[in-house]
Amino acid sequence: MALSRAARLGAVATAAASFFVIAASSHPAPGADGIGDSYFPQAGNGGFDARHYALDLAYNPDTDRLDGRTTITARATQNLSSFDLDLQKLEVTRVEVNGRAAKFTREGDEIRVTPRGSLYKGWDFQVAVTYGGVPEPLSGPIVFGSQYGWMKTTDGVFVACEPNAASTWFPSSDHPFDKASFDIRIKAPKGLTAVSNGRLVSTYDKGGSTYTHWREKKQMATYLATATIGKFDVKTGVTPGGTPIYVAIDPVLANSNNVDVYGVTAEATDYWSKVFGPYPFEETGAIVDDMPEAGFSLETQTKPVYSAVRNETTIVHELAHQWFGDSVSVDRWKDIWLNEGFATYAQWLWAEHKGTRSAHDSFLAGYTSRPADSAFWQIVVGDPQRDTMFASAVYQRGAMTLQMLRERIGDAAFFKLLPTWTELHRYGNAKTDDFIRLAEKVSGQQLDDLFQTWLFTTGKPAV
Repeated sequence: MALSRAARLGAVATAAASFFVIAASSHPAPGADGIGDSYFPQAGNGGFDARHYALDLAYNPDTDRLDGRTTITARATQNLSSFDLDLQKLEVTRVEVNGRAAKFTREGDEIRVTPRGSLYKGWDFQVAVTYGGVPEPLSGPIVFGSQYGWMKTTDGVFVACEPNAASTWFPSSDHPFDKASFDIRIKAPKGLTAVSNGRLVSTYDKGGSTYTHWREKKQMATYLATATIGKFDVKTGVTPGGTPIYVAIDPVLANSNNVDVYGVTAEATDYWSKVFGPYPFEETGAIVDDMPEAGFSLETQTKPVYSAVRNETTIVHELAHQWFGDSVSVDRWKDIWLNEGFATYAQWLWAEHKGTRSAHDSFLAGYTSRPADSAFWQIVVGDPQRDTMFASAVYQRGAMTLQMLRERIGDAAFFKLLPTWTELHRYGNAKTDDFIRLAEKVSGQQLDDLFQTWLFTTGKPAV
């Protein structure tokens, strides 16, 4: 059917009028200064969905100064008059929205950006922030009492940011609920290697500097981004299962232990791909840096960072996180056992796979070694509270929960459940209730009592 010219013009006018009515139906308002996480009320931001980060960084290890320009591609999820970004300490010199200078104000760790015109729901936009300074690591009780974030080393920097330190080195919506793809470009002094997430796009020397470009195409939580810089021996290849691998080891640590980081990384990546479902990313690997002050490792996406590798089980733990934590990320930080309990249980599965100890015996060892009056049993694993979100109970009792589940529903259902979970929430977010419902669906059993006992009740459960 064809319309007359007058009818076509009338239809266009009606459609345009409808658009403006819809656009005006909800007056533009400021986006929220947080995503709504009870542990970190101002983490993340409301009113938009970050889709891509382009980080352009220049780092001088002599002064520890970082200069950066971060361009965020986002989509408005409401009509916006202004919106927030998270950035801690560093000085902002210019903000642009869609290429035009925008006003901005600062209150604590929040940057409030006011574009020249309102942004309407469904619109894509770009915000570019130019900034610089000396990034300061965070400290406190959360990460085992250690500093975390952007940490100076003797030859560069070690970058490990869980849970809320990504915003110490780039402006962002710093919460795992708002995931995005990344391009990370790093300028560093010639002779140093800059290692980041995803695949290496290019590296070249110019003058006294080395320019390196990394790209992570898959969705990534901000805390999983890294830009670790230093002197590294790099080994690349492909795992027997066909996944590209990139391992960078500080030469200071080359002979400090008996762990074959490259070999174990390749073997564990391939084994978990059979147990948990296909490896979710383009590359696997490791960054092993000499950073004794940190004393921890972190599952940065595609390449876990290790302050030193102390044993094989650390590697299998961090690689299990590529499925549980990185690909499937927490909805809110109170769900952290979905990361740590699963990665700890992976250590038990690895021992079982190697024939050194069954997961049942690992459960018993942890269960019997802790008396009923131990503080260990007083953590509510399903909501452990901010300052104790990485308490040992979140790891160990979380893993115990999974062993109890396995023994209740049987191996066939349990080992169907794990890859079903990682497939269902691949590159997304999930919460504890989602896992409970899926476990019930896969097993055909009612399981509320099991999870209530092991995740949400204090005290040592009877077995």
